[in-house]
Amino acid sequence: MKQLLITAFLGMLCLLTSCSNKKVFDEAEALKEIYALHNAQRKYHFEKDSVSFVNQLSEDYVEVKNGIVSRPKLEDKLSRYHSYFSQVEFLKWDDLQEPIIRFSEDGSLAYTVVDKIVKVSYKDENGNQAIGETHFAWTAIYRKTSDGWKIECAISTNEPISDNEENE
Repeated sequence: MKQLLITAFLGMLCLLTSCSNKKVFDEAEALKEIYALHNAQRKYHFEKDSVSFVNQLSEDYVEVKNGIVSRPKLEDKLSRYHSYFSQVEFLKWDDLQEPIIRFSEDGSLAYTVVDKIVKVSYKDENGNQAIGETHFAWTAIYRKTSDGWKIECAISTNEPISDNEENE
């Protein structure tokens, strides 16, 4: 009987510990990963790497921009960014303040709140060199997947600061 009780106790102990063996969320590591993605976005803009930029988006990506909610296909996003990157030279893509980054309790979701100035050089409709500067603010929602963090949704606003033609 004593042997049976010990066996039952050990069996229950094993069962309980195996059920509570959840992977612990490492917020410090996740924070490094989100910062790395945030910094990579700047690099992708300056290097005009539309493929890597769009690869950060999830298959179910949702966008809120200019009062419109859309679910663009990744191919359409790639085409749009490729066109945009080929028409401008980035002069500035800088945070005005550190991004605010928060995580869900289980570490499966994260969001960033970004406040950024973007300055570009481009050819205007007359072929003259022009400079445009815009203040952007956005929130990006990330989901942790087997392929790493992916952007599920981005909500953005922008306000032009200047759009001055400069002949150079």
